Amino acid sequence: MRVRRSGTTLAGAALAALALLLPLSGPAGAAPDPGARQVPARGTAHMGMGVIEHDGQNGRPGGISVQAVQTEGVDVSSHQGNVAWSTLWNSGVKWAYVKATEGTYYKNPYFAQQYNGAYSVGMIRGAYHFATPDTASGAAQADYFVNNGGGWSKDGRTLPGALDIEWNPYGATCYGKTQAGMVSWIRDFLNRYKYRTGRDAVIYTATSWWKQCTGNYSGFGTTNPLWIARYASEVGELPAGWPYYTMWQYTSSGPTVGDHNHFNGDLSRVQALANGG
Repeated sequence: MRVRRSGTTLAGAALAALALLLPLSGPAGAAPDPGARQVPARGTAHMGMGVIEHDGQNGRPGGISVQAVQTEGVDVSSHQGNVAWSTLWNSGVKWAYVKATEGTYYKNPYFAQQYNGAYSVGMIRGAYHFATPDTASGAAQADYFVNNGGGWSKDGRTLPGALDIEWNPYGATCYGKTQAGMVSWIRDFLNRYKYRTGRDAVIYTATSWWKQCTGNYSGFGTTNPLWIARYASEVGELPAGWPYYTMWQYTSSGPTVGDHNHFNGDLSRVQALANGG
């Protein structure tokens, strides 16, 4: 009997050891779902990161006022690292926006190289802020932006700051705000930015997000230039209140830097915006 017990015990121990080496068949040992949404780390957001996922790449004509000449520009963030500005300049890019901040917790570590580098090759450049309305007030984020590179100077080469307000990469699409609450947050940011700099900030957004999260609010169209995101051959429908766009981010797969944009007018119109016109 002792021998049998011992044999049984040894066999059980062997089976237990083998079980540790085999993959579990239940949920606890299941492989990650490749279709599950991966939440990025805070600070890694950038212009247009949700456009293809949420808005697709098919434009629709929308009765948009388009100038005959469009001036090429790019936008960059820490994802691009040190940018080859001379290459972009030689390819015809004449203006650029650089991510400066996000929320009140992140500053682009490549900001100086990118912002000053664009300027040094002759570009007209500006800074943008990635909004996270669920982390701090609009005014607090505007202050953080201005204090960390998002200001404006009338040197003829600096564009007004841009508010990047779009899909939340970290959670709920509208950051947990009602449509009225989102409009209030945006207004809070814009008012504070103008108080600090004397300029009306540019608004970067996508029509489908704007409709969903602001109720297609039309009250900023007479004061704040529109930078529309739409990856297609047609810019498509614009948010309410704007009869035309000022800038159009039309692709995330352009040469040298992925995010390429058209300014709605020739270089003199870019200069006019930089000068406060």
